[in-house]
Amino acid sequence: MKYRRLGRSGLKVSEIGLGSWLTYGSATAEETAHDCIRRAYELGINFFDTSNSYPGAEEVLGRGLNAYPRSSYVLATKLFFPQGPGPNDRGLSRKHIMEQCEASLKRLGTDYIDLFQCHRFDPDAPIDETLRALDDLTAQGKILYAGVSEWSAGQIAEAASIGKSLNLRPLISNQPIYNMFERYIEREDVIRQCESAGMGLVVFSPLAQGVLTGKYKPGQAIPRDSRAANDQTNFVINSYLREDVLACTAKLAELAGELGYTLSQFALAWVLRQPQVSSAIIGSSRPAQIEENLKAIELSLSDDVLARTEDILSAVSGFAPMR
Repeated sequence: MKYRRLGRSGLKVSEIGLGSWLTYGSATAEETAHDCIRRAYELGINFFDTSNSYPGAEEVLGRGLNAYPRSSYVLATKLFFPQGPGPNDRGLSRKHIMEQCEASLKRLGTDYIDLFQCHRFDPDAPIDETLRALDDLTAQGKILYAGVSEWSAGQIAEAASIGKSLNLRPLISNQPIYNMFERYIEREDVIRQCESAGMGLVVFSPLAQGVLTGKYKPGQAIPRDSRAANDQTNFVINSYLREDVLACTAKLAELAGELGYTLSQFALAWVLRQPQVSSAIIGSSRPAQIEENLKAIELSLSDDVLARTEDILSAVSGFAPMR
């Protein structure tokens, strides 16, 4: 395994992280989830990501990681989305941040959270209120670092400026969607702004919800055991199941084969080509998937391969920022 610093902080995370969105606590049995967590840990993955909005995921991840020394892994979770019917049961107010940190600590079965992330931007909460609450949690030792997820370049710049003016501990990460098709962080200056603010990127959906594994073929039926065939998980992947996208993945798979790698390994290496990306978060329902994906860290992409990749990807357009 290889590790990268998370932004300007001293924290080091594995280039491949294991996430729990749409898998642990819902679509995958807990025993299988623990098998995946165990194999990931054995292979050197130290970054594990979840959220209070993923049903049952924090509990499953917490129980799975309980077998290992707490200092040996980086545990990340998030808050923002509604946790109840009340007007204060959502967002990034001080009240909600404080209450949800306590709730996540209980569900995870731990004394502290390594990385506590704002799952989305909250236009109803003053940024200084949000940043002060996160800073107070850090001072209390309940979280070690704070980050955000899917914030725009402008929102990140404003938070960095306010935090500096108030002498608060800086945010160290942003978690956006990023893969060969979803590239808004390149177009909208998010990568550059994160670099300026000293924030690393821990990107999710680097395999486009499984489309960049090559399992979905143009003109063929969806595999019965796939994420796209599962009503609990297919609401995200459906946006990728277009003939132009699938035709593109077939060409990308051919290019990956020339290099001696699978499409998923190639797609992860493509994401990790960005020096500002600290970790690419994968989901896994089988330990073997983790073993295959980790081979991506061996692959270095030449300028010629990157140029050929861009030629193939130029046939696909129309993906918008995830908000």
